[in-house]
Amino acid sequence: MKGWEVAPLGDVAELLRGITFKPGDVVSVGSAQSVACMRTKNVQATLDVSDVWAVDERFVRRPNQFLEAGDVLVSSANSWNLVGKCCWIPELPWRATFGGFVSVLRSRRDRLYPRFLYHWFSSESVQANVRSFGNQTTNISNLSAERCLALCLPLPPVPEQRRIAEVLDRAEALRAKRRAALAQVDGLTQAIFFEMFGDPEEVLRNWRRITLEEVLETGPQNGLYKPASDYGSGTPILRIDGFYDGIVTGLGTLKRVRVSAAERGLYGLEPGDIVVNRVNSIEYLGKSALIPTLGEPTVFESNMMRFRLARSSANPRFIVQLLQSSAVRKQILTRAKRAVNQASVNQQDIKALRVILPPLPLQAEFARRAAAVERLNAVHRVSLARLDALFASLQHRAFRGEL
Repeated sequence: MKGWEVAPLGDVAELLRGITFKPGDVVSVGSAQSVACMRTKNVQATLDVSDVWAVDERFVRRPNQFLEAGDVLVSSANSWNLVGKCCWIPELPWRATFGGFVSVLRSRRDRLYPRFLYHWFSSESVQANVRSFGNQTTNISNLSAERCLALCLPLPPVPEQRRIAEVLDRAEALRAKRRAALAQVDGLTQAIFFEMFGDPEEVLRNWRRITLEEVLETGPQNGLYKPASDYGSGTPILRIDGFYDGIVTGLGTLKRVRVSAAERGLYGLEPGDIVVNRVNSIEYLGKSALIPTLGEPTVFESNMMRFRLARSSANPRFIVQLLQSSAVRKQILTRAKRAVNQASVNQQDIKALRVILPPLPLQAEFARRAAAVERLNAVHRVSLARLDALFASLQHRAFRGEL
């Protein structure tokens, strides 16, 4: 690394823990003597401020628990695949703090340029290390602060750190533009739903209403549990990190697990099946997806449940979109059983969901139009994947002194 200094992260940055409070302590942002409070839901590719909580400022016990521009917000208690996920804190319009399930990396700026820290910590290799350090509990992994701070990072002179960060920022801007285009395409399906059936907040009032159970052919059925020792080869298994916003992503990158023929038959997925996340942090509870055509037999894990619809009554693509609506999401959250770090719903909760049932031809027309959007979406996702791969390569070279 061109003779660069290498130092433990803890020598040049501190990892700060967030505040603790109860759900009943949440108030509106902008309330008197309140402070905005970031949580795991806000940790996305960039800081997501579309849904921000606030609490009374008395919950902030120490001055360093107020967020500063240039901090790196880190998910420190989450499902295994998300622990360590991070985002950059820009200038914010209000005073802000952060909750107990997230932490903050704050650089000592005389030695470590904040954007250099952000790019290093968010790199694939460091993220993989951080995930591997997690202390696993039931369905939740907790960030190991001690092992995280022991990670060594390259420390070129601060001006060189700044130059490297600027190069990576320019490359990141290209990815951001592609993500923005993809977000616009993602919104088309919801817009089509609005046009055909109305606002999800009102949609249950405008059409025939039924319970989901009335259109089920089979299920819901909980998925397959296998110990970690059975993973590594065998049959692909769909896990809760394998689908978002109604769509299964990355079929070619699914983990594999050794299963018997009987298990493959019992837990095998088929095109048109619907899966629902039954255990997760509250923000992700109840997310669902439609199973596409599969290249090989695939099973599904125990943190989700699967059901099949009676096709004579309900179109799977229509029902999956309905499950994304705010009206149905509210029902799921109302039924959620909450515990420390996670929440859950059971099979009866899903069966009892109130949904609409327009005429089948109208559902089919929606499915046809949504499929066209999905084909366009797939093109953008392939382009974004290529940009992501190029950016990862650039990061790798940057921290080896090869830029």
